[in-house]
Amino acid sequence: MTTTSDALSVLQGMYAAEAEYLAAGGATFAPLAPFFSPAVVLHQADSLPYGGIWRGHEGMERFFAAMSDTWDVFDLAEQSFLSESSPLVVLTHVHARARATGRELDFPILQTITVEDGRITEVRPFYWDTAAIAAACTN
Repeated sequence: MTTTSDALSVLQGMYAAEAEYLAAGGATFAPLAPFFSPAVVLHQADSLPYGGIWRGHEGMERFFAAMSDTWDVFDLAEQSFLSESSPLVVLTHVHARARATGRELDFPILQTITVEDGRITEVRPFYWDTAAIAAACTN
């Protein structure tokens, strides 16, 4: 069983690795891999440019590449950790700039993130307005 502090450490480490990954233009998934279970499942809203269900390390690598292709900037401006045990609940305010259009957005994401045995096993993000996000990313 993962303790609260372990789960938070895993999540905070993953967010730091994600920020480095995106800042480097998606050079390599390797720094992110240790934070995810080989059987991880990520559920993204189908209407997003990177929508769908992403499974395992290969799926996560493709997801992060799609995120990097979509966003020139994806800053986690403010985060609130709303639960103390897995699944963790995180409210994040994002500032993003779409790579294809240059349009900028500020929007919230609420995520449930399950951590087991020191690795993330499931992620379910919830967006307030997927249509606005998709529209910002298309010409």
